[in-house]
Amino acid sequence: MVRPKSKELLWQQAEENFDKLQNTINQMTLEQQLEPFVFTEEFLMTKKEAYWRRDENLRDVLIHLYEWHQLFLNWESANGQDQSVPFLPEPYNWKNYSQMNVEFVAKHQVTSLSEANELLATSHQQIMAIIKGYSNEQLFEKQQFSWTGSTTLGGYAISATSSHYDWANKKLKQQLKLLKGK
Repeated sequence: MVRPKSKELLWQQAEENFDKLQNTINQMTLEQQLEPFVFTEEFLMTKKEAYWRRDENLRDVLIHLYEWHQLFLNWESANGQDQSVPFLPEPYNWKNYSQMNVEFVAKHQVTSLSEANELLATSHQQIMAIIKGYSNEQLFEKQQFSWTGSTTLGGYAISATSSHYDWANKKLKQQLKLLKGK
């Protein structure tokens, strides 16, 4: 998939990948949606990155996406009001944010799958509304905003939406494959 370089492509890929994610979830039975993920020995040998093992069920994946939406929404809102706020909250940076992701999952252990679905759907719409409010230049030309640093606002939006949805969809499809092999 080509990384979006325009507002139109960002919008299209965010919506398409969100829909693909929802379609994958809809392919799962309610039992599959609620049961813990399968981590076979072969899976653990081939998927060595921590993020493949971090999420233990569908809710955890949805909450991960929701919390990254919150990062984007809070960051954009604060900086849009001239408050200088980094994308990642203290004490995290781009070298140590994996612990933040673990904390997101831990924070939502009492969140139901239904609630996680609703939170994600709402935050997706909020981000799409934010994207809609910016011009193509504001999203994809560098140095439009001091608070985006060397990255474009669109780059952050891609990370919070289309590319994250693609990752989640791959993760869920992998689990469906593993569940069928049980």
